Amino acid sequence: MPFSSSPTAPATRPSHVLVVDDDPDITQILSRYFATHGFRVSIASDGTQLRQVIGSENVDIVMLDLGLPGEDGLSLTRYLREHWQGPVIIVTGRGESVDRVVGLELGADDYVTKPFDLRELLARVRSVLRRASSAPAKLASAVVEHRRFAFDGYVLDTQSHGLLGPQGESIDLTTGEFALLRVLVEHANKVLSRDQLMTHVHGRDAGPYDRSIDVQIGRLRRKIELDPARPQRIKSIRGAGYLFSPSVRRL
Repeated sequence: MPFSSSPTAPATRPSHVLVVDDDPDITQILSRYFATHGFRVSIASDGTQLRQVIGSENVDIVMLDLGLPGEDGLSLTRYLREHWQGPVIIVTGRGESVDRVVGLELGADDYVTKPFDLRELLARVRSVLRRASSAPAKLASAVVEHRRFAFDGYVLDTQSHGLLGPQGESIDLTTGEFALLRVLVEHANKVLSRDQLMTHVHGRDAGPYDRSIDVQIGRLRRKIELDPARPQRIKSIRGAGYLFSPSVRRL
């Protein structure tokens, strides 16, 4: 059953967060904490319950554990990105870099490891919700104004999230790869640091040991470079970051 709080302002619908975790202690702590800060909170312990809540409730954000019984959190992240438009924050005990990279590439908006500070988690949830609430207007403007970008025979379509190669072939991109390529294309011939790319793509700074951007750069190079070992389109600038070198036309 959903755990809900009374709205702090009667005229405003409280943000509805869905906590997906099979640990009752965690769900109880999060429910009480977020309820006291004006949120409506629902609980799901597995993928089946997640789908039930998403299908019947107006949920604003999902906090998702990875270590769930049956279908794991990464599979559910992929499902949410394909069937639901709201933001997702992965909240998990898995701190390995590969899990973080995969989770973000699948489309998670943030990644928080346990044990977490409740105040920091609340701040991250509010930050993601603010970005999500302003995204539709920005996206609509971008689609009308600059729907497609052409470079070196490739065409990047920001409406369909598609990339066509020089022979008209469709090139598969993950959500993270598309977001990163779009940022590079929109800032062509400008050096962007890892922190700047992380902020543009994921809305947060890169940690000192966070190499998710580097991993995504490597995967993009394998898809758009003639020789990924000697990249000419996405160049590494020593001590500074990355530079997208092709000339870009807006179609």
